[in-house]
Amino acid sequence: MMDWKKLGKALLLPHPLVAALVLPLALCLMLYGLLTHGEAAPVTIAAYALSFYGLVLVCLRIPDIIRWVQRFRRENRYYLLYKNDVQLRINISLYSAVGFNAVYAVFQFCLGVWHQSAWFYAMAGYYLLLALMRLTLVRHTRQYAAGEDSAMEWRKYRFCGWLLLVMNLALAIFTLYFVFRIRVFLHHEITTIAMAAYTFTALTMAIINVIRYQKYGSPAYSAAKDISLASATVSMLTLENALLTTFGEHESELFRQIMLGASGAAVILIVQGIALYMIINANRKIRINKSQT
Repeated sequence: MMDWKKLGKALLLPHPLVAALVLPLALCLMLYGLLTHGEAAPVTIAAYALSFYGLVLVCLRIPDIIRWVQRFRRENRYYLLYKNDVQLRINISLYSAVGFNAVYAVFQFCLGVWHQSAWFYAMAGYYLLLALMRLTLVRHTRQYAAGEDSAMEWRKYRFCGWLLLVMNLALAIFTLYFVFRIRVFLHHEITTIAMAAYTFTALTMAIINVIRYQKYGSPAYSAAKDISLASATVSMLTLENALLTTFGEHESELFRQIMLGASGAAVILIVQGIALYMIINANRKIRINKSQT
């Protein structure tokens, strides 16, 4: 006779590795079904069922997950080192961002040469400026702790402000391309939703980090987070264009141009405001330091 209790336990409380693989498998299956067969296809319906099963497994494992996370945060020496060393955290963040920005800038430049398009050149310039700003900061933060060389930090802070002003030229090109449909990007609905989730998460974390890192009194740390905030606001403009292109097929062209034009102007003003604040604040601090010495 079948042991239903044992079967139910095996289905609802499988090995953690099995539970961890169900949701990624369901996601891949759902993407495959939606992109190739449509919403009503059997493979897509099976992916929905597998996703529900994976969600049930995760919900049942929540107490175990919480205990594992708490134990990891208490006992893992690498996490404790990362948590307690703010200089290490900022350096890891900057190094990873510099690498990504540099690689993506080269990729966009190659696309510009291939397609002879100002759009790709603007993208390359934008990501190159991001990489240059972060490289300028990481060259300082890897050698000095927060506030150790305040004068140099304020000069680098000001330099990043000037680069943000230059970045507005690339933003203006982005806005023109979006408003006048010089280059149209078509995204699948799932891709657009994923972009929205990432963009709002990045913007939220950027705002939180700008506030959080003020307490360290380091212009270099603050500049790193100001750059992330400026980058997140630019991502909002890209997201809006993707949303209007994907879901706004019933809206008029004038409505789309007004929305993107207004949002583009707002993003440019926000980035310019961040840049001017950095420049003015740095100049004031540099004058104070000179008068004190």
